[in-house]
Amino acid sequence: MTAPPVPDRHDLTTLSGRIGAYVNLVWTDHGWLRFGFQNAHWLNRTPGQEMVRTNQPWPFQVKWWARRGIKTIINLRGSNGMGLHLLEKEACRRNGVAMYDVAVYSRAVPTRAEVEAAKAMFESIEYPAMMHCKSGSDRAGLMSVLYMHFHEGRSIREAKEELSLRYGHMSAGMTGVLDYAFDRYLAEGEPAGLTFLQWVQRPEYDPDQIKADFKSTWWGRFWTEGILRRE
Repeated sequence: MTAPPVPDRHDLTTLSGRIGAYVNLVWTDHGWLRFGFQNAHWLNRTPGQEMVRTNQPWPFQVKWWARRGIKTIINLRGSNGMGLHLLEKEACRRNGVAMYDVAVYSRAVPTRAEVEAAKAMFESIEYPAMMHCKSGSDRAGLMSVLYMHFHEGRSIREAKEELSLRYGHMSAGMTGVLDYAFDRYLAEGEPAGLTFLQWVQRPEYDPDQIKADFKSTWWGRFWTEGILRRE
């Protein structure tokens, strides 16, 4: 699940490179929409174990979170070498925050390896922590379900509430394949007495087939693919 390194597309040591990085963050990545809206929601407020989910942070927001005690930031967009990623890495380094680059997908069923890696990561990172994708809706929702299940001990039925319109997630579009994956467990694995981890570790678990079985609606695709253009 940890993303492989990607060559940097901007040189932050030069003025032109830094300007290009901010253009990527503000314009290409629609950062102007997130300047005053972080879509932040706490998953756990237990002292020393806090976890919050958000959208892509600006460098000044990374500093703000660090001042609030955040020790770890999990970037669910992977290591892409883009300006927004380089600025986030720099902000984490300057503010003493550990950063994990994790590749998660909003239109794919998580593999066995990805589920196992998520469980191991939540058990090993330093808290308080924050995780984010671009909008804080889909990939952050998927990982929040896994966090609530593995770290907080919630059932998948309860944890699945993290994939909700409240956070901007739309189950009717192609991103609804995330909901469908957990629904398949509730229909097949839970009645058989299997934990979610046991279910994905079976030889029969086939993420590609589960994705192929999922059917989105035209109006859901209109919103997620046409209007929102989810990553």
